[in-house]
Amino acid sequence: MSSLSSIDIGVIVIYLVGIIIYGISKSKRGSSEDYFLGGRTMTWPIVGIALFSANISSSTLVGLASDAYQTNINVYNYEWFAVVVLIFFSIFFLPFYLRSGVYTMPEFLERRYDSRSRYYFSFITVVGNILVDTAAGLYVGKIVLTLLFPQLDPNAILIILAVAAAAYTIPGGLNSVIQTEVIQAVLLIIGSCLLTYFAFDELGGGWSAMMDRLDISLAAGDVDFGDRAKEGKYIPTTSDQVFSLVRPSNDEFMPWWGLLTGVPLLGFYFWANNQFMVQRVLGAKDLNHGRWGALFAGFLKLPVIFIMVVPGVLALLLFNQLDISSLNYQLTDGSVCADLSDCPNLTYPVLLFQLLPTGVLGLVVAGLMAAMMSSVSATFNSASTLVTMDFARKINPSLTSKQLVRVGQITTVILVVLAILWVPQIEKVSDSLWNYLQLVIAYTCPPAVSTFILGLFWKRANGNGSIVSLLIGFTLAIFMILSQVFEWLPEVNEIHFLGKASILFVICVVIHIVVSLATPPSPAAQIAEYTYKKEMFTEESEELKSLPWYQNYRKLAIILLIVTAIVVGSFW
Repeated sequence: MSSLSSIDIGVIVIYLVGIIIYGISKSKRGSSEDYFLGGRTMTWPIVGIALFSANISSSTLVGLASDAYQTNINVYNYEWFAVVVLIFFSIFFLPFYLRSGVYTMPEFLERRYDSRSRYYFSFITVVGNILVDTAAGLYVGKIVLTLLFPQLDPNAILIILAVAAAAYTIPGGLNSVIQTEVIQAVLLIIGSCLLTYFAFDELGGGWSAMMDRLDISLAAGDVDFGDRAKEGKYIPTTSDQVFSLVRPSNDEFMPWWGLLTGVPLLGFYFWANNQFMVQRVLGAKDLNHGRWGALFAGFLKLPVIFIMVVPGVLALLLFNQLDISSLNYQLTDGSVCADLSDCPNLTYPVLLFQLLPTGVLGLVVAGLMAAMMSSVSATFNSASTLVTMDFARKINPSLTSKQLVRVGQITTVILVVLAILWVPQIEKVSDSLWNYLQLVIAYTCPPAVSTFILGLFWKRANGNGSIVSLLIGFTLAIFMILSQVFEWLPEVNEIHFLGKASILFVICVVIHIVVSLATPPSPAAQIAEYTYKKEMFTEESEELKSLPWYQNYRKLAIILLIVTAIVVGSFW
């Protein structure tokens, strides 16, 4: 296993110090709008790159490589489906978000429904930010730095990482977060391309060589599929099957029906309802820049399969038998990882240390740290925005703009501590980081998605239907989690998590409809302002006629869909 040279360490230190200084220099603290939404001045390239960077975080990098190592190439379905979701988001939801001038997604729910939905969704989002985005980012940083500096205490590593990310988030707000994300996204893409290049170079050949080696390994039984065969799960037998995005119904990771039902739900929540992501678009200077930025982010997602998923497959071919016990990397149960099949979350770090030469290793590790800092700082900012604007401002409406900023800064410090405390629990929930991320979202997103969709497209949806469906959905989600932990109902636990998400969504929709019909409708003005009407599409069509094709987001969306179809069709 390679170790960092003084040159590599120098590159990392210079980058981390430089990015903190740069982030602080880009701070905007003149008003609460400056601090929480960057003054709403972001242009489309900044919005798009910031969305991509916040999404392709360190946890995503590690998670994609880990699942690809386990031949779960259909994890890419989450990536390309983002294009479809972002187009839908740009057409229907984004105009309402920007025209309403809201700071948060829960605030939008209050305008469409009432304050009960706002408080519930704000609380759930803050908890999700801590459990999913922040903790996962810190967990990845802990893995990498533990391997680099085994003499350091893991808790000290977590504190260092969290403080580094908060160093420019607390004083600078969203503008600092987004400006640093642009630099980090560029470094992240360069690092991923370099890693893919060196992995293919080590293999000795290009794509065809990889597919041939994969066929040989599968035929020889060199690939460890764990207990999939015993459990009657699908096992690919050829390289073409490994790289197929559509799997049989008994696939462990993503059966074909999950792609049609569960993936859209998770994607819609993440891109269209999650404060962590939508806040970047709320900072756009106008609707067109918000839409162009969202489409640009979707375009950036397409190459992910080549530069972030494929390296995991190459690790399977190159380092399947690699002894990593010398790393002495311990899981929460005290056992030491002997190879990557024991600890697939180490796939990406092993690729880095085994393949990259001096200097380049430092650059790519700096990129990984950059991705971690990007996601963690983004969640700090979004969660502090929720606490400040959805709770503090409501409790004390007399707070000045500067006082709101100070509340946001204090909130960020508290969130840092909570995230650090949760990180050790991740491996207790799941041995796959990506699986952990999707499980948490699958249980929490269906109630919110049903509320947002019904609120925008069904005039009869009211606040009573919203809050009842949200609370019952939350209760059922908690029951599903506890049933899995304590093994209460085997028949429920055996349902794929994408299936659970779909069932929960249908239940929430039915409850919302029944309760709304049984109670008085929302005020007419509230319905008229926050529900979609056909006239809006017609009026917008007239406005778009005067724009050239490259500024018409609908034509750009069609082009993006065609490109997406070509990429996805290649792996169908």
